[in-house]
Amino acid sequence: MVRRSPRVHDEPAYVVHQYDWSESSLILDVWARHHGRVVLVAKGAKRATSPLRAVLLPLQPLRLDWSGADEVRTLRAAVWAGGHVLPRGDALLAGYHLNELLLRLLPRGEPHPGLFDAYAAAVLGLGQGQPAAPLLRAFELLLLRAQGWLPDLAHTAAALQPLHPTQHYRLVPEHGLLPCEAERGLPGEQWLRLAAALQTPEPWAALHASAYAVLAAPALRQALLPLLHYHSGVRTLRSRALWREVQRLLPTPTTSDTVS
Repeated sequence: MVRRSPRVHDEPAYVVHQYDWSESSLILDVWARHHGRVVLVAKGAKRATSPLRAVLLPLQPLRLDWSGADEVRTLRAAVWAGGHVLPRGDALLAGYHLNELLLRLLPRGEPHPGLFDAYAAAVLGLGQGQPAAPLLRAFELLLLRAQGWLPDLAHTAAALQPLHPTQHYRLVPEHGLLPCEAERGLPGEQWLRLAAALQTPEPWAALHASAYAVLAAPALRQALLPLLHYHSGVRTLRSRALWREVQRLLPTPTTSDTVS
């Protein structure tokens, strides 16, 4: 009996990373809504006549077909799902930051449909010109929570006491929230707002509705940065280094600093 390879049809997905496999083909690291991160070989995708050349782009919503049961599956079809504009400038670098977080923090084959939808919303917002900081911070919070790395944001780490609204707290990897001086953390009221939003059935929408000012605050980026570095195993994310290099080359560097 001939065994047929499992085939996936019309799966919502994004290309997270790609690299050359041969003179004419590509290896793709894609993130699929119901299958998690999957590695695909796109045979002939580099040929000038291939319809895949204009489709397999990062930060663009796709519908993919693939087959195979091995670690590297075979891409059978790819179409652009539409509705998104490719982010540009700083927004494009912010999108690369999202992709780097997926590559470093999300294991292959681990589906997260809700997190996938949050990523899609973040990429759409970047393409529409929305401020990048709230989009990135919301996704970072949801990604850390999905992996079980986000500590309780409503209680202190040591004594598990409820946060005091006016006391400032800093986020310490492997510990949680600890009291600190005002310049080193966020007030308890802001942490409590984030915690409440994350407990709702629609945390992405709740974060932007009730904690938008917290998401936009540079202090939250500084608070999450050590946690992201700790769990990614690097001291500096590549997207952050790239952002700094671009700023160095610009005749008038921007003052925004949204990439962790």
